Amino acid sequence: MSGTHAHGGRAHRHADAGLHVHDPASGDAVPAVPPPRPIAAGVLEIDTMLGGWERVTAGYLIEGPAPVLIETGSQTSVPVLLAALDQIGVGPSELAGVAVTHIHLDHAGGVGDVARAFPSATVYVHEKGARHLADPTRLIDSAARVYGPLLDSLYGRLDPTPAERLHVLDDGEEIEVGPGHVLVAVDSPGHAKHHVGLHDSSSGVLFAGDAVGVKLPDGGVLRPATPPPDFDLDLALSSLAKFAARRPSGIALAHYGLLERPEELLAEADETLRQWAETAEKAYREGVDIAAALSARFDPLLGDIDESNKEKLETLNGVHSNAAGFRRWLEGRDAGSAP
Repeated sequence: MSGTHAHGGRAHRHADAGLHVHDPASGDAVPAVPPPRPIAAGVLEIDTMLGGWERVTAGYLIEGPAPVLIETGSQTSVPVLLAALDQIGVGPSELAGVAVTHIHLDHAGGVGDVARAFPSATVYVHEKGARHLADPTRLIDSAARVYGPLLDSLYGRLDPTPAERLHVLDDGEEIEVGPGHVLVAVDSPGHAKHHVGLHDSSSGVLFAGDAVGVKLPDGGVLRPATPPPDFDLDLALSSLAKFAARRPSGIALAHYGLLERPEELLAEADETLRQWAETAEKAYREGVDIAAALSARFDPLLGDIDESNKEKLETLNGVHSNAAGFRRWLEGRDAGSAP
């Protein structure tokens, strides 16, 4: 057996083995990540395990003659993602496309690494995000200010992708996965100006990125994702209506998983977002701390989830981040309406 060894339950690899841990009783190598699992016809969910957490960040493989990966996860998730793809035999020449719903690091931080690993894959991205994948300097500088030490310890950075590998998606454009099987791009700003959903013509599943919000299996209720600097309430609500008009069979969230009853889910997302915005604006007008007002109204809805799951939710979709997004949007709206 070749390669270095790192025990203590930490995932590692040898030259002749994929990413794995060792069973403490037998010493046998065990895959460090579960294999991708089918969630709809021709759709595999991949847990990219941000920070080692299960069921927090998802990627999706759309199967077909020209398979497409939706979301890479963060740069720190790349070893997990590559191990998962290796488990199902996706070789370096076999991935046709990589699509990201937007360029936030928990969705697109691994793009540069994945593009290197799959040199035949085209990278699909919103027009307003493409230049940041080619030259991520400004994006990383901004992320470093927002995340501080978490940038390197949790998310990692973002390696550049050669510009010739990038394909800008127009609203309504189709990515061909196979004969009669396409992913339709759905321009969906609001969470971010560079956000695009992807609607699978075969399964009917709509991959919504963060436009619908965050609902962790272990984290209670659906919560909106309203971070700075781009959040815009009116655009976000319009994007939800646009998704509903497509009548998807299900909604696949990056955080996390496939949710059925899409009509009810999108109505809930609309109502919840309006409630958060109402609370944020009231606090803003009254000079009250927006984050405190949001926490007071909405934290009780989380119920009795344990502290570890609260930590996941707060790290991924914290009230303070959402409050900062609302504040920036409200300030911008006020500035725009000033005489």
